[in-house]
This record gives sequence, structure tokens and C-alpha cells, in this order.
Amino acid sequence: MDITLARTFLMVAETGSFIDAARRMNITQSTVSARIKGLEQMLGRPLFERSKNGAALAPAGSQFQKHALALVRVWQHAQLEVGLSDQYCDHLAIGAQISLWDGFLLKWIPKLRAAIPEIAVSASAAMASQLIQRLLEGTLDLAVMYRPLQPPGLAIEHLFDEELVLVTSSKGPRRSSSDYVFVDWGPDFRAEHAAAFPKLSATSLNLDLGSAGLNYLLANEASGYFPKRIVKPYLKRGRLRQPARARKFISPVYVVYPEARDEEAYEPILEGLRNAAHRLG
Repeated sequence: MDITLARTFLMVAETGSFIDAARRMNITQSTVSARIKGLEQMLGRPLFERSKNGAALAPAGSQFQKHALALVRVWQHAQLEVGLSDQYCDHLAIGAQISLWDGFLLKWIPKLRAAIPEIAVSASAAMASQLIQRLLEGTLDLAVMYRPLQPPGLAIEHLFDEELVLVTSSKGPRRSSSDYVFVDWGPDFRAEHAAAFPKLSATSLNLDLGSAGLNYLLANEASGYFPKRIVKPYLKRGRLRQPARARKFISPVYVVYPEARDEEAYEPILEGLRNAAHRLG
């Protein structure tokens, strides 16, 4: 399928309008309409429900959206690898949940590049479900995440156990529930947190920002749970403190990669990643 059709479909889905999609893509509305019509003929289903208010995804369009995204990503990945082929012998695409870049993967990348200078590296952050989807599509070579599901065709290897500790920037000896910030570290953490602290199940501030939520504590007197490896420097400098006898949570971290792979090429990369995880301890 022409990748242009997938791009046009995604633009209409994003804007909810054939007119706005045409404007964003710098083409005519009739061109957008012709492309969508051709795509609908190829798939044998209407993809949009048209009205005076614009265009909303039809049931078939909702189903096709994830495939259109995959088509565009695969094409972009192919363009990247072909473009790099003159300068580098190989390309490694790495994905991870955003908090795992801070204090871990961003420290590992320079060591990887020093050990294998002939390989090009691209890195991205996404939620676990998106990372798994991209591994299945082939646009990621490996991903690092908390407690993933294991779809067929993917291997999962335990790297380390993430220790989530309570830290506070409050200068007073006591904390109140109004100062507590709930930082979402995934479904397992949510369940364990709710069981341990039922009174904190409905906090006034919830941050689904991962380690980026630490900036809130550094700018305001508040407390919340964060990976110990990330808050260590702030604890040493006294910017944050760790309340005594506070409950800790453990979240296992895994690397996920294809079962069918070039083991000779993958093994040095995985060994370096294992060593980086070991150094965290």
C-alpha cells in the first residue's frame, strides 16, 4: 500500500476534518478525499463517518488506525536504516519507559557507543504497551520496561529490581496527606500502593509523569515515591530526605527482545546492558 495513503488517513483522524488535513499536508481537499476513497475501496469498508462537523472514525477506521501507525513507523525505520548504511554497519533501535532512561539507560548509551562504535543508535520513550507493539512490528530491536506481558515471539530477561522509596522535600518533621503526590509507576505499583495506603487512594495531585514528576518535589514542599537510583544524588545533597521506616516498593525491570535474532550481534549489546544493571546495585 502507498504509505501516503496511511499518512493521509492518520492526518484526517488527528484533525477530524478533510479540510484541516489538506491544510496541514499542503494539498487540496479533493486530493485528501480521493486518497481516503481509494483506501476505503482497498479495505472494503468506510473508514470515516462524514458530517457537517467534520469526519469521525468509523468502527473500521478505529481498527485500521493502529495498522496505519505501524505502516508509517516501519517505513520511517526503513528510511533511517538505509540512510545510515553508508556510515554504519548496523543500527540499534532502543525503547524504554521514560523513567528508565534517567539514571540508567542514558548512562549506558555512551558505554555502548564506545564498545561498538560502528553501530548507530536511536532511542525513544513510550508506554510498555507501545513498546511491545513496536517490537512486534520490528521498529524496535530491544525495549526496557517494568513487568511486561510476553507475546509470542519475544524473549524477556530480568535486569534488576527497581526500589521505589518515599522521599520528601518538606522541611518540617511531619508530613500531611495534602502534601503527598501520587506518582504512577504502573498497574502493579498502583495495586500495591492501594493495599498499603488505602487512605491515600484519592490524593489531590496525581502525576503520570514518571521521573519527570521529581521536578515538582524539587520546586514545592511535597512527598512521593521515586526510584532510589534517581533520587540518590538529591538525598546526598540534602535537597530531599527519606523518612525513616517508610514503606518501600519493588518493581522488577526487564529487557525484551525478539526470540528470532542474530545472537552474535545481540549478545555484546545485552551483556553491556546486564553489566550496567549490575552496577546499579
